[in-house]
Amino acid sequence: MTLSSPVDAETAYRAISSRDPRYDGRLYVGVVSTGIYCRPSCPARTPRPENCTYFTAAAAAVAAGFRACRRCRPDALPGSRDWDVRSDLAARALRGIADGLVDTAGVRGLADAVHVSERHLHRVLVEQVGASPVQLARTRRSQLARMLLDQTSLGMADIAFAAGFSSVRQFNEVMREQFGAAPSTLRRTPREARVEAEGRVPPTGATVTLRLRCTEPFDADSWWGHVAHRAVPGLEVTVVGDDFSRSVRRLVRAPGGPVEVEVTLAADRAPGAVPVRLTLTSLGDLAPTVARLRRWLDLDADPHAIDEALRTDVLLAPLVDSRPGLRVAGTVDPFELAVKAVLGQQVSTVGALTLAARLVAAWGEPGLGGLALFPTAEQLAGVGPDALRTIGLTGARASALHHVATAVADGLPCARRRTARRSGRRSWHSPASGRGRPTTSPCAPSATPTCSPRATSCCDGRSVSSAAGTPGRWT
Repeated sequence: MTLSSPVDAETAYRAISSRDPRYDGRLYVGVVSTGIYCRPSCPARTPRPENCTYFTAAAAAVAAGFRACRRCRPDALPGSRDWDVRSDLAARALRGIADGLVDTAGVRGLADAVHVSERHLHRVLVEQVGASPVQLARTRRSQLARMLLDQTSLGMADIAFAAGFSSVRQFNEVMREQFGAAPSTLRRTPREARVEAEGRVPPTGATVTLRLRCTEPFDADSWWGHVAHRAVPGLEVTVVGDDFSRSVRRLVRAPGGPVEVEVTLAADRAPGAVPVRLTLTSLGDLAPTVARLRRWLDLDADPHAIDEALRTDVLLAPLVDSRPGLRVAGTVDPFELAVKAVLGQQVSTVGALTLAARLVAAWGEPGLGGLALFPTAEQLAGVGPDALRTIGLTGARASALHHVATAVADGLPCARRRTARRSGRRSWHSPASGRGRPTTSPCAPSATPTCSPRATSCCDGRSVSSAAGTPGRWT
């Protein structure tokens, strides 16, 4: 028995012997005798202990020479949220890979983004995850391509480029490596039969309907209630249908152009998936948009692990039992969340939404379906504090918002605050605090919480707004 994960071998084998679904997505077992890796809950016969090798990532199993099981489909599992709540180098690199940074800028661009050399980045990821940056990116592309093969009737070339592959040849090679079969054979039924039997309509243009996997339970009511209560007019539209289905529609900014996304939470939603519809300007924007939607819906959370930890508190235990599967709504735009954090200071929810709606109406970019894109940091930095006051902001609030926009436009990353010495990044200094002392005063308490520690895995609104609390300089 070989172990490549922090879970001890005895616990790991007990999990696969009992087919414990709580370990799905957190643990993968490679069977040496068959060359296949599975999820712990795979219904196949339990392998002998000496034939098992355990991994914490699907990419690590592939890098070790295993291919995905066609029966339990470990490649279709939600990702692990463990990396989203960490701020170390490996976690930041994995978030960059999930956002498609390797596809657009290569491994060198990813290394530059986390401020280390390519060699050091490779060493850290192999040590902690079990796979190199290139292997992790290839696994990410193949998993997205497999989802498109199963859920859409896109052609092979369209799927290849939508998943981030540079050529159809590379697409075929990687899919054979990951799944042991050509892409065309992975489709379970012919194209026409699949569309007729499952009610799927071939995408027209660049409109794609997908089912994003998640681990049940998923409290859709609480997530939708949070989003609907804070929907900004002109930016988001929420609808409750006659059949009690609920949907939210908005635009997401992407390199190829705006993407219209619609999340539908039906009363009879199939367990383990959330249906979304995307209208893309370019199919190349599919992968990063899906990654943003997964963060917005908190689909990579592990509800079993969360509930188990919270139940240890005698006061929280009954609350957890009454509302299992609660998720923390994230964001599709880190800068948007930072601006909302500033607008929501010391005002009611209705007041904050009114200010945000005026901001979008004044400087948002009109898009599809009567919606608008949220203004960019560069746009708000260019309008100046006086113009921001015209939407009803006080002088101090307009100045703070302008400083936030200016800092982000000048390169301040919307991420967890780390010291400049540790991360190698520049830091914001206030004239009052001195050259070597970054401003750290927190923003005032908000009557309308817009974010939480887990919701802001890609953006910490307080770290941005605190940096802009006093006029300062970017160094």
